[in-house]
Amino acid sequence: MAKHSLLLTALGVTAACAAGYTVVPTIYNKRIRRDMVRTIPQQNAVMLTFDDGPDPRYTPALLDLLKKEEVHATFFVVADNARENPAIIKRMQAEGHTVALHALSHRCAWLSSGRYTQYEFAQSVQILASMGVTPRYYRPPWGYTNPHTLPTARRYGMRPILWSVMAEDWSARSTADVITDKLLARVKGGSIICLHDAGENSGGAPGAPTRTIQALARVLPILKGRGYHFVTPQQVQL
Repeated sequence: MAKHSLLLTALGVTAACAAGYTVVPTIYNKRIRRDMVRTIPQQNAVMLTFDDGPDPRYTPALLDLLKKEEVHATFFVVADNARENPAIIKRMQAEGHTVALHALSHRCAWLSSGRYTQYEFAQSVQILASMGVTPRYYRPPWGYTNPHTLPTARRYGMRPILWSVMAEDWSARSTADVITDKLLARVKGGSIICLHDAGENSGGAPGAPTRTIQALARVLPILKGRGYHFVTPQQVQL
């Protein structure tokens, strides 16, 4: 009986420690922390952001669409993907988009020690610096954080940015029509929209970004017709 109680106590302590390292920081940062950016203070503007790229199968087509619509976006890139596609990063910069940091390899912060978290940021910053990028903004994969995530981001001078609108565009069930309907129903003034320009390498469905691009081809003109303009973090001084 005593052994059983000790085992339950040990399991409870382990669970509490795990929650303190993973769930508690994530909930606090996502929902409560005041300096975490979730919206922008302009009711006639929205911020369009993309995670997980660059991906040579999808990102160039997305950039073509943004150029056609004269829309600037923010790309939270995976540094390993950026290293493999430097020409896409250069094109983003040349066309007025903001290149920000998402991760080194899209690893969940819940599985990362403090030492690995510091390594991930150091490596990511080094990779992007080799392309002339000094990231000023950061978005953790899935919005998950541990106690080391945001202090390390700030040490490198990065402001964390989350989102207020998603359209579940990574899902195999999300057709272009579904994504279109969700965006038009959810976007309002001040929204930060989170979409994805990479798929399989970060847990998305095969070909998912193609459907996202198809949806945006319909959505962007409609949002502009509603009077919204698209801004980057620098333009709203985040």
